[in-house]
Amino acid sequence: MNGALELISLFDLPRGHEGTVSSGDLAAADDAARELALRLYEIGFVDGERVRVVARGFPGGEPIAVRVGGTIFALRRFEAERVLVAPLRNGRAKS
Repeated sequence: MNGALELISLFDLPRGHEGTVSSGDLAAADDAARELALRLYEIGFVDGERVRVVARGFPGGEPIAVRVGGTIFALRRFEAERVLVAPLRNGRAKS
């Protein structure tokens, strides 16, 4: 078994599924990308935090509503694509 985690963007995590946030490498990012990453970090998207996709807008799936801790945030696609997550093995969150 390979110990590497499969990382996907939060936007690609299906509705009702959970994942764990994985911090990305910001060293090569430009100023705008670093600023967005900092804002996401400040509202709770930190390494190891569990997240759950609770709803998606229609059409196109945006905005995306995500539960982080006890709070639900609405993110635009470009914001959700910046957050990397490792999907949980069982996939679906407990309701």
